[in-house]
Amino acid sequence: MEQLSEGFVFTCIRPRAQESHKGSYGRLLAVAGSRRYRGAAGLAAEGALRAGAGIVTLASVEPVITAVAARLPECCLLPCPEGADGGVSAGAAEELLAARAGADVLLMGPGMGNTPDTRALVRTLAGGAAGTVVLDADALNAVSALLAAGEALPRPAGSLILTPHPGEMARLTGLAPAEIAADRPGVAARYAGAWGCTLVLKGHRTIVAAPDGRLWLNTTGNAGLARGGSGDVLAGMIAGLAACGLPAPEAAACAVWLHGAAADRTALRLGQYGMLPHDILADLGAIFAENYR
Repeated sequence: MEQLSEGFVFTCIRPRAQESHKGSYGRLLAVAGSRRYRGAAGLAAEGALRAGAGIVTLASVEPVITAVAARLPECCLLPCPEGADGGVSAGAAEELLAARAGADVLLMGPGMGNTPDTRALVRTLAGGAAGTVVLDADALNAVSALLAAGEALPRPAGSLILTPHPGEMARLTGLAPAEIAADRPGVAARYAGAWGCTLVLKGHRTIVAAPDGRLWLNTTGNAGLARGGSGDVLAGMIAGLAACGLPAPEAAACAVWLHGAAADRTALRLGQYGMLPHDILADLGAIFAENYR
């Protein structure tokens, strides 16, 4: 198992070419947010943009769209009909499939709500997607429900990245949390291989497992990240680096290190109690500025 480092990250992430444009850094479609969880979508979208994605389109319900438009003018917006539980309706599938066709990366899950609509959309949109698919949060809950019902893991034609915390991993695998805690690297490697995906097993010392057997251990980050919203930022960063052209395992590994390294700087400024997930994005920018101006 390799330990992630700044050197590894900035070997994978190259300087932006002077002769480039927004299309050079990918098109990302994020299906996120709901009436109850409006902030998650904005955090994920900003994480993707701050990680370098060229074009980020957020598909969500109108209350989320309104909130994100006010905070993040760089984000493109795709308003979707609202389902009975306040999230994106499964009836939006046709329009979302059309939007997916023009995207290099699909991110699903942050703040969507654990609902029948979310399960239907994950089944429809993640399956067969041509590019990289990142499933986080409620998209993972949807996958757990589909697996429990005897359905197959939704398979994109491109790469798949799953980002579970230990509780989500327990639901996905049926393993007891204690079993996962006893051998986090082994569990991550086993299921990344079995599912043919990049697996980000989050927690203290996050593990990133590639489907080809590569395994990385992260040593950045601190307990200031232990609050709602931190994972939304990370999911956006992973998707953003994938949109920039990094292969799925490298996108996940680099985002995990950068997310933790930025949080370590934020803790020095604001303290682990006082820092908030959106605060780390300024420190992320500082890390990029020190390496590539």
